[in-house]
Amino acid sequence: MRTMIPKTICLSIAMAWACTAHAEFNDEEDLASIYGDKFTVSIATGSQQHIRRAPAVATVITAEDIVAIGAVDLDEVLETVPGLHVNRSANFNSPLYTMRGVMSQFTPQVLMLQNGIPVTTLFIGNKGNLWGGLPLENVARIEVIRGPGSALYGSDAFSGVVNIITKTAADTQGTSMGVRAGSFNTRDAWLLHGGSAGPVEIAAYLRAGSTDGFKRLIAADAASRNDRAFGTNASLAPGFTNNQQDALDGSLDLSYQKWRWRSSYKLRDDMGTGIGVGSALDPVGRGKSERIMSDLSWTDPQVASSSWATNVTLSYMGYKQRFPVPAVLFPPGVTFPTGTFVNGMIGAPETSERQYRLSASATYHGFKYHSLRFGLGYEDLDLYATREIKNFIFSPAGVPVPDGAVRDYTAIAPFLTPHRRTVKYLYAQDEWRLADDWALTAGVRHDRYSDFGSTTNPRLALVWDASLELTAKLLYGRAFRAPSFNEEYSINNPVARGNSNLQPETNKTIEAAFSWQARKDTQVNLNFFRYDMQDIIRTVPNAVPGTGATYNNTGSQHGSGMELEAMWDVSRSVRLTGNYSYQKSVDELTGRDAGYAPHHRVYLRADWRYASGWLFSSQMNRVMDRERTAGDTRPPVPDYTTVDLTARTHSGSGQWSIAASVRNLFNAMVLEPSLAPGTIPNDLPMAPRAFWVQLAYRM
Repeated sequence: MRTMIPKTICLSIAMAWACTAHAEFNDEEDLASIYGDKFTVSIATGSQQHIRRAPAVATVITAEDIVAIGAVDLDEVLETVPGLHVNRSANFNSPLYTMRGVMSQFTPQVLMLQNGIPVTTLFIGNKGNLWGGLPLENVARIEVIRGPGSALYGSDAFSGVVNIITKTAADTQGTSMGVRAGSFNTRDAWLLHGGSAGPVEIAAYLRAGSTDGFKRLIAADAASRNDRAFGTNASLAPGFTNNQQDALDGSLDLSYQKWRWRSSYKLRDDMGTGIGVGSALDPVGRGKSERIMSDLSWTDPQVASSSWATNVTLSYMGYKQRFPVPAVLFPPGVTFPTGTFVNGMIGAPETSERQYRLSASATYHGFKYHSLRFGLGYEDLDLYATREIKNFIFSPAGVPVPDGAVRDYTAIAPFLTPHRRTVKYLYAQDEWRLADDWALTAGVRHDRYSDFGSTTNPRLALVWDASLELTAKLLYGRAFRAPSFNEEYSINNPVARGNSNLQPETNKTIEAAFSWQARKDTQVNLNFFRYDMQDIIRTVPNAVPGTGATYNNTGSQHGSGMELEAMWDVSRSVRLTGNYSYQKSVDELTGRDAGYAPHHRVYLRADWRYASGWLFSSQMNRVMDRERTAGDTRPPVPDYTTVDLTARTHSGSGQWSIAASVRNLFNAMVLEPSLAPGTIPNDLPMAPRAFWVQLAYRM
């Protein structure tokens, strides 16, 4: 490991210098034709602007970047963003996006958008545990804000915002199709089309795939702990993880003059439960998630006069979580103080949601030095059905009690009853050009929730073009996260009982950022941050001993750090990029490290485009220094380094293309932390070395 980093750096530099003997640097427009538009961003203010002057710390990943690094899933892309690390859950191997050290059981503190529409599920407040990944063939670009975004985006834009922008007809241009096969019996096929039918522009996408998933040995699990306590032998450990799934994705984008209608469908079926829903190995249980999204928008850049631009959007998301085969939370023979589960402890919590959103915004450019933006919206968020199949109940102390055969408990003792939440909000923002080289962005958003009341969140950003080469930013923002329905309303589960009196978590962040065009071909960005979280929602033991715990606003945490990134266009054919992130977060209740997030992370990438149509890319990711939380006496989570290589080429006509990639080239043992030390003591092992090959055809 100690020699791998310098070897990778030397390899990247040698590749660059080998290609620069007669190279000349080209301007942004030339590079945009190769790497896509990385120089503008819209997520910071809601309108397009140069990323260097945007009033936020932002990152843009283009479709060309995705192709270069050989990424086939969203998580592989997000791991390249400074300050962001992809942890994992034992539950369905679900990704947990840890931004700047803000880590929790489900990480609902990062807001994920698809074309500006939240994909948040109401039950646990994140994108859903049965997420099952997101393919990238239909992604045009990904924009990421590190830091608070509630002044524009409301709840969950707490530690960051990720907006996935799908391809339009202009991005697709014709019909293309492809197939890919790789390790773990992974297979994918897709079809993309972009064109027009008269005045209507059409973009369509369809993808189907399946995988057996990687299998890693789990030496001990939650059932092993029970075996030690009761002298039984029920645990399936040592045993292997279960990460199989089938996937179907589709979308349709229709655009006519000022109107756009987009719809998408995402199905994940026959999903293995990862290590297990109860952190005990489960080779039997199967999950299924189904997500339908649709939005209709009307946009006019010049309403009534050239000074006004407006947008109105109506959107819908339907989400269902099912268990075609109920999860085996603990294996047959597992014993608790309340008895033995002869057939295993079995459960299947199912939910159905529908979310409607109506939003309108207007931007006024009539003042010479101001750009004023106003917006309002209404959200109807309805978890309209729940269902639970299981063979146990809980004792007053929160210990499961065997209760006969598996049956439907929905009418007897449901884990959650249906609930509905409405949200009304309005916001205002002013981008004020104080002078030729100074700009001040001020904004505030007020949200009113039907269940817990109101919250107001401001932002301020001062941007100074100190010179032609250097831009400095001073940023302040306040953000909030609304409690999930599980945190507010869960019942019949004394281990984690809901609390309808919960208030939102809050976060105040201050940042100083610098963007330096060191040379015409070299860009360097450096930023420092400090945040303070209050009213963190955690479970607290109830006053009466032996009656479990209840969610409460009880925690606080502060953190600080820095992120350094650089991009060197050695030539038109060679680009080197890299970033380094540092953070330190402290749980104020214990005075100890907040835990599990890396203190240091290094990412390096080299792209080489050869004249004959070849593209070679290498990348390295080094994750270091992950401490445990107070009370977790295990040693720190081991560091790791992964190296990936990708190569692709296309035919002279550009119709055929072939690609191949190896991930985790040196077969490093990658471990992500298990949050509860008594359940999976040796942490969560990730995928070993893997390969894939791909063939695509463009008509």
